[in-house]
Amino acid sequence: MKYTVEMSNKLNELLERTYDAEKGFKQAAEKVDNKTIKQFFMDRAKQRYDFGHELKAEIKAFGQSPEKGGSAKGTLHRSWVDFKSLFSNNNEEAMLEEVNRGEKEAIETYNDILHDKDFVLPPSTESLLMKQRNAIRETLETANIFETAVS
Repeated sequence: MKYTVEMSNKLNELLERTYDAEKGFKQAAEKVDNKTIKQFFMDRAKQRYDFGHELKAEIKAFGQSPEKGGSAKGTLHRSWVDFKSLFSNNNEEAMLEEVNRGEKEAIETYNDILHDKDFVLPPSTESLLMKQRNAIRETLETANIFETAVS
């Protein structure tokens, strides 16, 4: 019982980050004019929506309840993005910088769970988390390419 609750807590932490990322990408898409970057942000929002459903299914498989919303930290970050975009001459670059920061934090969170020596993940959960983490790495790489192009 303790294991399933602890596993659920770890997955719910990722689920909150996923909700935050989905909202953040939607917000970023609203703040840019470049159609390619706007589409990139919308595609990432949809990806995070899908990640959320995958995480919810995994949490339910442990007999636990998924979280319903994002975190206070995510709300604060989106407020910072709003504030920063007011004073930026290049919204694309500003939004990509924030994506870069958020994606690095997300990768760290996934790595913390994947590399926790005191906690053995079931193979299906480990596979799901590695797949999602690797997709986030690809997002980070693409965001870096876009940021170089618009700066």
